[in-house]
Amino acid sequence: MTDKALFDYTLRLGDNCLVLAQRISEWVGHAPVLEEDIAMGNVALDMVGQTQLWLGLAGEIEGKDRSADNLAYLRDAHEFRNLLLVEQPNGDFAHTLMRQFLFDAWHYHLLEALTGSSDKRVAEIAEKAVKEASYHLVRSTDLVVSLGDGTDESHARMQQALDDLWPYTGEMFMSDEIEEELKAAGIAPDTDDLQAKWDSHVAESFDRATLSRPEIGYMQNGGKRGVHSEHLGYLIAEMQFLQRAYPGATW
Repeated sequence: MTDKALFDYTLRLGDNCLVLAQRISEWVGHAPVLEEDIAMGNVALDMVGQTQLWLGLAGEIEGKDRSADNLAYLRDAHEFRNLLLVEQPNGDFAHTLMRQFLFDAWHYHLLEALTGSSDKRVAEIAEKAVKEASYHLVRSTDLVVSLGDGTDESHARMQQALDDLWPYTGEMFMSDEIEEELKAAGIAPDTDDLQAKWDSHVAESFDRATLSRPEIGYMQNGGKRGVHSEHLGYLIAEMQFLQRAYPGATW
């Protein structure tokens, strides 16, 4: 069953990047300052590149001649396996930055661990992607700290964003039978180890940002098994419009 599990796992990795890239790109031309407008576009492009690698591998593992483009543009919402966190609406800029930070702190440590995967293909993609993820984490951490420990308004907005998004963070560390099987095969890392590293980074960052970490409560989940919020359907409809309207269209 490892191939089936690995196919689903690489879909998760690719879908996280794809959906978050689509969300981030919504800021292009609308960000509050020009520098952030450009930076957001660059981060989105990085994540699209990672999507291409992960979904390309997923198609190879599946063996049904589905390319990365096919997987991105010809699946319905219930077939996506991304975390609920990444599909949440942008909200104000504080919400966008906090979502990015919470994801980056997990994504970087996940990719770092995957560089030691027993599957050579997974390890090679992770080695390429972790360099970009490292920059993403430094950037989002600096912004969260600067705005959290900034003006009264910026602090209040960052705290509200953290409170709103916190219930979506638990899903990153909810291991299921797919991840357990791949962990046993040395392909995927232990989610407990990832959570310890994530906890350490966010705790230190929130302390510097003078932000209060919310109490642990109910955590939203379902994205990894295809149960999503209503937001994903609208996002995918916009993202897939051209391919759906003109099947097989090429430049």
